[in-house]
Amino acid sequence: MPFRRGSEMSGCKFSGRHLRGSTALELKHLRSAVTAAESGSFRKAAELLRLQQSSLSRSIRQIENSLGVTIFERSSGGISPTVAGQSVLRLARTILEECDALVSTARSVQNSETGRLAVGFCTSLSAGNLQATFLSFKQLVPHVEFATVERSRTRLATALRTGMLDILIVTGNLPSLEGKTMRLWSERVLAALPQDHALAARETLYWTDLRGETVLLSHYDPGREFEDLLVSKLVVPEDRPIIQRHDVSRGIIKSLISMKAGISLVLESDMGASFSGLVYRELRDGGGPSRFEYSAYWRAENENPALKAFLAMLCERYPSPRLAR
Repeated sequence: MPFRRGSEMSGCKFSGRHLRGSTALELKHLRSAVTAAESGSFRKAAELLRLQQSSLSRSIRQIENSLGVTIFERSSGGISPTVAGQSVLRLARTILEECDALVSTARSVQNSETGRLAVGFCTSLSAGNLQATFLSFKQLVPHVEFATVERSRTRLATALRTGMLDILIVTGNLPSLEGKTMRLWSERVLAALPQDHALAARETLYWTDLRGETVLLSHYDPGREFEDLLVSKLVVPEDRPIIQRHDVSRGIIKSLISMKAGISLVLESDMGASFSGLVYRELRDGGGPSRFEYSAYWRAENENPALKAFLAMLCERYPSPRLAR
């Protein structure tokens, strides 16, 4: 069965007696649903996939009709997954990840002579050092195929061990991952608020200002790290805000903020993904701004020349500190 890259990978079809109607599900349907969930709107998802909004809406209706469930609640403020939709989207992401991994593995073999570098990450690519690093490398070695993969840290670590990825750039530690590590940069932790929120009038916020607020966090990385940081800053339970955990992407969390369901915590690179009605405020304690560290992880036995070129560029861009181990 032939596969093609990106949104063109529509060769896989999921059909059977358990599906309603005559429409077989294709990868393009799943990709439309997942992109819509991560974008928070059909319009933004259509722009990302370079589709007409009517075509994307039709794909969503087809998958809902085929499965017999409503995946999204529609409203003037955007879309949000239903309870059933959350389960469907979770499995859809897994299917897309596996299909993308299959294509990526095949292409890495096919392009081994021209050079290829596969980089995994689990944070925003809309601005900041990660985006600048990727752009610089593409300019430095334009002949090398540069592939990026966004997954959870657990999945990224597995992909690195199996050789599907050459290097990871993530926050936090991966103690179970054997190999080489390089500390890179850090980013400030910010509070994302509705623009008319009472705390939005302040230039900076302290962790104690969050008392009594509802903080919305995603189950996806780095949601758990944000929760751990919040607990470490506010040791007394009575001083902590109410934490609501949602099995949705960062984009959906921002949609919920704009609907005034609460506030959230983000890293400063997330500011590059503009979202109407939101403002960002730096979070501090007595020692100054709170920050998350980024590190690179790779396997010592990886002899990929493209990886060596990428590591050399990282050492030049972020010279201190160098290798952590």
